[in-house]
Amino acid sequence: MQYILLIYLVLAFGIFILSGWLKRHVGIILAIVQAAFFTFFFSKIDVATNGSGILTIIEWIPEIGLNLEFSLNGLSLVFALLITGIGTLVFLYASAYMKSYEGTDKFYFQLFLFGGAMLGLVLSANLIQLFVFWELTSFLSFLLISFFHKKELARKAAFQSLYITAFGGLLLLTGILLLGKIVGSYSVVDWLEGAESIKSSTLYLPGLLLILAGAFTKSAQFPFHFWLPGAMQAPTPVSAYLHSATMVKAGVFLLALLNPVLGGTIEWTYIITLVGVITMFMGAYFSITQTDLKAILAYTTISSLGVLVLLIGIDTALSIKAAMLFLFVHAFYKAALFMVAGLIDKKTGTRELSKLGGLYKHMPITFIISILALLSMAGLPPTLGFLGKELIYEAKIQSPGFASLVLILGVAGNTLMVAVSMYFLFKVFMGKEGNYPKQPNEKGILYLLGPGVLTLLSLLLGLSPAVLGDVLVEPALSSIRKEIIDVELKLWHGFNNVFLLSMLTVALGMTIFIVVMKKRHFIAKWRSINDRFFTVEFTNIFNQLLDSFLNFSARNTKRLQHGYHRFYILTVILFASILLWYQVYVTRSWVFDIQFSIRPLYISGLVAIITGSSIYAAIARSRIATIISMGVTGYGISLIYLYYSAVDLAITQILVETLIVVMFVSVLQRLPSFETLSTKLTRLRDLIISVVFGSVMTVLAIKALNVEFNHPISKMMVDNSFIKAHGKNVVNVILVDFRALDTLGEVSVLVIAAMGVFVLLKTKKT
Repeated sequence: MQYILLIYLVLAFGIFILSGWLKRHVGIILAIVQAAFFTFFFSKIDVATNGSGILTIIEWIPEIGLNLEFSLNGLSLVFALLITGIGTLVFLYASAYMKSYEGTDKFYFQLFLFGGAMLGLVLSANLIQLFVFWELTSFLSFLLISFFHKKELARKAAFQSLYITAFGGLLLLTGILLLGKIVGSYSVVDWLEGAESIKSSTLYLPGLLLILAGAFTKSAQFPFHFWLPGAMQAPTPVSAYLHSATMVKAGVFLLALLNPVLGGTIEWTYIITLVGVITMFMGAYFSITQTDLKAILAYTTISSLGVLVLLIGIDTALSIKAAMLFLFVHAFYKAALFMVAGLIDKKTGTRELSKLGGLYKHMPITFIISILALLSMAGLPPTLGFLGKELIYEAKIQSPGFASLVLILGVAGNTLMVAVSMYFLFKVFMGKEGNYPKQPNEKGILYLLGPGVLTLLSLLLGLSPAVLGDVLVEPALSSIRKEIIDVELKLWHGFNNVFLLSMLTVALGMTIFIVVMKKRHFIAKWRSINDRFFTVEFTNIFNQLLDSFLNFSARNTKRLQHGYHRFYILTVILFASILLWYQVYVTRSWVFDIQFSIRPLYISGLVAIITGSSIYAAIARSRIATIISMGVTGYGISLIYLYYSAVDLAITQILVETLIVVMFVSVLQRLPSFETLSTKLTRLRDLIISVVFGSVMTVLAIKALNVEFNHPISKMMVDNSFIKAHGKNVVNVILVDFRALDTLGEVSVLVIAAMGVFVLLKTKKT
């Protein structure tokens, strides 16, 4: 499996070196590659769905639990087939759709690499590895959404999607690290084995909330749903791919993957179920008032994602079965409808409902495809969508906790989905002809191939659902529930409560549709009610929060990055002093056993001279006096080194001090005389900070002589100097052997500095 991801990477970059016929047909070539990957995964059905599937582990940093782990089981196989299968059809569609645009090389590069990143995500069996692919999909979706980067709306939508999903990704990583600490691993296998210890830990709830935040942002759940409609600024192939089988399904995949680990608790059931049911109803409610075809599909996508999250939250065998089936239902009809919307936009020049109508005369094949796709979206027979709706209702009836609320909002949401499906169909294809900017036609088989195949599959699988249930749904369900569950799918379940709910849904949905079509001002009033009661625009809130954060950052940047270097130095010294004094206080129990003595008197006298000259250098009004005082301080320190036999340090100190004195005398004499540029209060402040810092450094130096946490490294160097380095002079051995790289760096700095000085001296004046 790792080789497939490597092929994705190589082929993605290979797009830029194609030329001639290959360059003109790159979309078809990539579609063939996707089809080959689909065939590969399809051939692995028996192996992947047998027991625990295929697990590949490549050791990377096993000491800290970081390995490359890939797993192909019932769950990941479902997503892999959707990613590669729908990817094949999307690339075929894109080869026709993107012909008239510039920059298609980078478009295909980003879209193909996105498919590889999404495949890497669903195949990952290590959660850190999964997070890397998770963030890669966010970054690539940002580039794809901003393809039309000259449009301000596209740029804003791309940034908004990146900010929301990347922020959610960071929360997800925090949750992974938090819960990974419990089991000491980030491997999904280890998490499954330690599921009980994770659920019983005090870190379970914060870890769960963080992981759910990551999943909810990615799958556009309330209140993070608002980025998805804006993402419709992307080219239609991107919308068809990202919002049917890939990007927005990543959160659903994560919830399904971690269901055996984190599921089965009250927190899991209530939080996910409540968020899912609110998202489901809200998306369906706002979809019918939209005027743009892609906006309608975007809000219905939000509703469908809410359904998937809701079903995983209910967390029964029946609800998971319904979720796995609805995964296919939604991918089929939503990808098909996005492609239809793009085709209509291309052939008529508009996506606005007010300008469309009567297209069945000009686009009969598109009309038939749309009927089948919209029947599936509405959950009407004989499509796969009808079977999905039946299972969803059955699962909602059995919902633990607040089944009544789930059922009521579920019926209301599905009712609106029926209404919006019929509204879409009649407004676009029926009635009088619209005011098209272009004369519509259906030229281009690649426009119709993708949606045609998907709707045909929806119809055939709706008539023979057992094939899908036995081959894919049952293994996926067993992977999530960690038990063998027999899945029986059939189109007709007889007359029961679920069937009555379906009939009620259809009747109410058709009633709303008829009212909307008959009463032309009904939708306008609906929109005005929304404007009056739903005054909170989440996009505006996001922009306001972002602006507030930027203003806050700008104010604090001016306060902290003011440009005065003396304040930077003072800040560093002051905070270092505070932290060091705090550490001294915390470890105040250390034993102080140094015996102070003024003997030898000449060293004590030398220290007094050094102290006096240092103080005089700070208050002197003459440059010469200041330079001489600093020189006395430096030479005095060299004498102390010499007394304690540190000859090398003494020589270095004398050389450096001599150079400094000479340079100071040469340079400072050319500068203006001293001026008083600071107030007495400022000088007092500097004195206090200096005393605080100097005193703490003195205490640390004294403490270093009395506190020994580890054996001194000097002993190791003394013991091994002759044995291992064959040198009797320990200092030389340290410089040449033990710290060879450090010495090499210092020598290199000196050589470079000498070369710089040489060049400056040799440069002729101009």
